[in-house]
Amino acid sequence: MAGVETIDAVQEMLAAEGYVCDRALGTVVFLALRLGRPLFLEGEAGVGKTEIAKALAAGLNRRLIRLQCYEGLDAATAVYEWNFPAQMVAIRTAEAAGGAERAELQSELFSDEYLIERPLLEAMRPDENGAPVLLIDELDRTDEPFEAFLLEALSDFQVTIPELGTIKAPEPPVVILTSNRTREVHDALKRRCLYHWVDYPDFDREMEILAARAPEAAEALSREVVAFVQQLRTEDLFKKPGVAETIDWAKCLLALDVISLSPEVIVDTLGAILKYQDDIQKLQGSEAKRILDQVKSSLEVA
Repeated sequence: MAGVETIDAVQEMLAAEGYVCDRALGTVVFLALRLGRPLFLEGEAGVGKTEIAKALAAGLNRRLIRLQCYEGLDAATAVYEWNFPAQMVAIRTAEAAGGAERAELQSELFSDEYLIERPLLEAMRPDENGAPVLLIDELDRTDEPFEAFLLEALSDFQVTIPELGTIKAPEPPVVILTSNRTREVHDALKRRCLYHWVDYPDFDREMEILAARAPEAAEALSREVVAFVQQLRTEDLFKKPGVAETIDWAKCLLALDVISLSPEVIVDTLGAILKYQDDIQKLQGSEAKRILDQVKSSLEVA
């Protein structure tokens, strides 16, 4: 693709959209674009898997089509639906007018005019700006029958509608699948993709991310925020805060005109970084002060 002939170019393109990625992730994105292979991203919630699809679509100037997965999602819902109310109106109108030939009416009812396109079918349609970026988000929320259906779609980049036949993409979309690994995705699907585990960033990388997403935050406050969140990830929590929570917390602190962390401020704003009451309860009282003292000591040594 024009403008992304190198790994460095991919990293620069994503950085221009506010997404800071390391060399390993930049490499696998470059290969997915160069080889036309789907990219499968696994990792904890909030580490930036979904955001990379958004940044990629913006950087390539392509349309982003998102299929949000959920339990019970089936092939028909992901591909298309027929507009039944409009079809019924057309049938009654034809009956009132004396009735059209059955074959002619059926052909009209099952045409593009009454077809409601869902994400997978949308992604197979031609686009003047080039093939879209198709984000299949949180695939692990679905079940094995849906995964089996995706094998056809991702192998041949085509979908089948019984009433219309097979629709093949003139140009394969850029496909990104994400999983929070609440269950294992079948190997047959993974084999059709390039794979990358998106981990929590180290201190320096998270500082870069925060500088890109919350540039108005002073460096001293950013260092305290990142160091505190990184320390939290080592604690025994039900749900460790992701990068998304780091950014949200920094923005909350800026909205409160906070210039330095204190135990009181931390306790008051825990809802921005922890999403479970049991985790929040653990940081009440002296626990927040203990962690903050550790953080400030480590920053002074650094």
